[in-house]
Amino acid sequence: MTQPAHIQVKGLHVRYDTHAVLCGVDLELARGEFVSIVGKSGCGKSTLLHALAGFIEREGEVAMPADIGVVFQSYAVFPWLTVKGNVGFGLHRLDSSERDRLITRALETVGLLAFAKRYPAELSGGQTQRVALARALAPDPEVILMDEPFGALDIYTREKMQTWLLDVWERDHKTVLFVTHHIEEALFLSDRVMVLGRGCMLGTFPVGFPRPRQEELKFTPAFVDLKRRVLDTMERQ
Repeated sequence: MTQPAHIQVKGLHVRYDTHAVLCGVDLELARGEFVSIVGKSGCGKSTLLHALAGFIEREGEVAMPADIGVVFQSYAVFPWLTVKGNVGFGLHRLDSSERDRLITRALETVGLLAFAKRYPAELSGGQTQRVALARALAPDPEVILMDEPFGALDIYTREKMQTWLLDVWERDHKTVLFVTHHIEEALFLSDRVMVLGRGCMLGTFPVGFPRPRQEELKFTPAFVDLKRRVLDTMERQ
C-alpha cells in the first residue's frame, strides 16, 4: 500500500463456543482501495466481514471508520416499501429536504431514479440488489463491506453487475472490502485479492490490470494465469 491504512486489522479472532473461526487475521486497506476476500465455503469469509461490521463478537485490534455501509447476498429490502422508502430507511433522523437530497443522489448513482416509486416485486434481481447498494451509499459512508452481493444472481446478470459496480466505484472510489467465492469476479473487480483459509490468510495477490476494465480482460493469458495462482493457493486449505 502506498497510502495510510484506512482499515487496519491485527490479530482478529472469532470463536463460536469452542470453535475458532478466525485465528489471528491481519489485513490493511488503503483509502479508496477495492480489496476482495476469496476462499472455500466455510473458511470464515462472511464471519470476517460481520466481525468488522461489529455484528458479532471479536477479539483483536480493528481500526476503521465508524461510518460504513453493508450489502449482503440476500437482497435485504423491505417489500412493503418503495425503492425510495428502502433507500431512505436509515436516514429518518435527517430533515426531509436533506433526506430527499441523499436519496436522489444515491438513486442517480445506481441508475434507479426513474424507479423511485416502484416496489421490490416490480424489479429484477439485479435492480433489487442495486437498491440495496443505494441504501448503503445514501449516508455517504467512508467504507462499504459487501458480502457475496451477486451470489443469488444468474451468471449473465452477475457479470453485468460486476461491470456496473466498477462504474459506480470509479465515481468516488469508496474503500471496499468485497467477499466472494468467485475468483474471476474478485480479480476483475479488485486492486488486491486475499485468500482466506482455515481462519487465516493464505496469500495476497496484487491485481495490476489497468482500469477501466472490460469483460475481454477475463480471457487474456495474464488474467487466466493469475486466476490459476489464486486457485492454487486456495487448494492449500
